[in-house]
Amino acid sequence: MIINESTFKDAYNDYFEIICRFLNYYTRDYQVIEEVVQDVFVNLWEDYEGKDVQYIKTFLYNSARNRMLNYLRDEENHNVLLEKWARIELEKNESIDCVDRELFYQLLQAAVESLPEKCREIFILSREEQLSYKEIAQVKDISVKTVENQMGIALKKIREYLAAHSDETIALLFLLLKLTEE
Repeated sequence: MIINESTFKDAYNDYFEIICRFLNYYTRDYQVIEEVVQDVFVNLWEDYEGKDVQYIKTFLYNSARNRMLNYLRDEENHNVLLEKWARIELEKNESIDCVDRELFYQLLQAAVESLPEKCREIFILSREEQLSYKEIAQVKDISVKTVENQMGIALKKIREYLAAHSDETIALLFLLLKLTEE
């Protein structure tokens, strides 16, 4: 069947409702079903006008099924991401109640400022500038092992400072922020 205006209208009139009923096996949302079927027919017109489609019924059914499955997959992924975002936002809101972030930030800044100069510079390059240990070693013209040792010292001194100047909750939050990880 060569797709032209006449054959397209015939296919639309013959198969629109049938394909809608077919897609009803996948979802009961008629609005979604109609949207998918309309997309199938738009694709047929835009991509196949003037071309020969031998088995139009098979083409339409397969296109509709694939589009519906893609829609359902995308909708599921959207819902999963939305749930994940909602869970993260809820955790953020709950954590705000537990810890004064401003106080924690001030304590952290004071802890970093209390570090020896070279140790502080290496820590800032790693955590704030987000340079790798290898990049820091190149910038400072020191070995990677020295950078590792200085970071270990910095993290230990920061933990000790926070533990000495804050309550247990802030020290725990510090650990949770994974500043002890490379």
